[in-house]
Amino acid sequence: MSRILHFVLALAVVAVLALLVSRDRKNIRFRFIVQLLVIEVLLAYFFLNSEIGLGFVKGFSDLFETLLKFAAEGTGFVFGGMNEKGLAFFFLNVLCPIVFISALIGILQHVRILPVFIRIIGTILSKINGMGKLESFNAVSSLILGQSENFIAYKDILGKMSEKRMYTMAATAMSTVSMSIVGAYMTMLEPKYVVAALILNMFSTFIVLSLINPYKVDGEEDLQLTNTHAGQSFFEMLGEYILAGFKVAIIVAAMLIGFIALISCLNALFSAVFHISFQGVLGYVFYPFAWIMGVPSSEALQVGSIMATKLVSNEFVAMLDLQKVAHDLSPRGVGILSVFLVSFANFSSIGIVAGAIKGLNEQQGNVVSRFGLKLLYGSTLVSVLSASIAGLVLA
Repeated sequence: MSRILHFVLALAVVAVLALLVSRDRKNIRFRFIVQLLVIEVLLAYFFLNSEIGLGFVKGFSDLFETLLKFAAEGTGFVFGGMNEKGLAFFFLNVLCPIVFISALIGILQHVRILPVFIRIIGTILSKINGMGKLESFNAVSSLILGQSENFIAYKDILGKMSEKRMYTMAATAMSTVSMSIVGAYMTMLEPKYVVAALILNMFSTFIVLSLINPYKVDGEEDLQLTNTHAGQSFFEMLGEYILAGFKVAIIVAAMLIGFIALISCLNALFSAVFHISFQGVLGYVFYPFAWIMGVPSSEALQVGSIMATKLVSNEFVAMLDLQKVAHDLSPRGVGILSVFLVSFANFSSIGIVAGAIKGLNEQQGNVVSRFGLKLLYGSTLVSVLSASIAGLVLA
């Protein structure tokens, strides 16, 4: 089956699954959806195939490679020669750089470069996606700040948001990934797929949410975003962001330890009882999704198993699994799966997003907890759509 037919089938499946849980089908504005889809396909081709796009990705990759070298200086000082000896590779080379990247984000926030960037891009996006400016701001700020830290910027207006807007804000945070963790992804996946996924997920989120949760915003009275670091000295802010980055790194490490151990236990249990691993069972559930995304049928089961791993654990565990089997997959299969894996769409993110919001506004945190599974459902569809678009343009 041709790439175009796979893509059309994937669009149909995503649309049907989204419409099944749609809150208000009458208010769906298909003009914006078509507009977003065309732009997203063009962007996918730009980042994955064109010489200019590949040059942009190389520049972005080189930037993060340089930043990771700087991060290695701090890591090497604290942990001595462990880095050079290849000891604790994942923690030292993948997780520790998050601390440095987080500090850089804090500096950009402190000198007011980041808020200006978010506002400009958010305003432009609101003209394209037909959503409110706040939702568009959130898509960009989630991408830069991360799914938990991001909501601090909106702490004074969370209580004013409707349930529909809260769903959009929370779903956007779960469907994207933060820039502070991009460097870690680039040590595990080919950089061009990471960069492409960052952009594709943002547009896929607008499309899926336009189907699942359509509404019109009357006025923009809630756009006064808070400067959460007003009155802080430079070094107060820097310390806060460094500690926040270290907290993220430790949380990711803890999640990996727990989930990898749990999956290992489940695999052993299933193998003993059913003579098939737990991931193998879930692989059959995700097999058709892998196939419609454009993964070759001979690889779809293996890819489906890794997709399921990402859902029930997190993207890091799934990326580790991909590294183990990448040599058995075609470049096309690796590319499609890589784009799918770059998002926070997993069960643990429900608790992270709900907990972050509850810490700022308990009532809204409870609201988000109630539609937690629907958040995961929508954000998984976002990943499927982004990977399907990648499958359309990859050779």
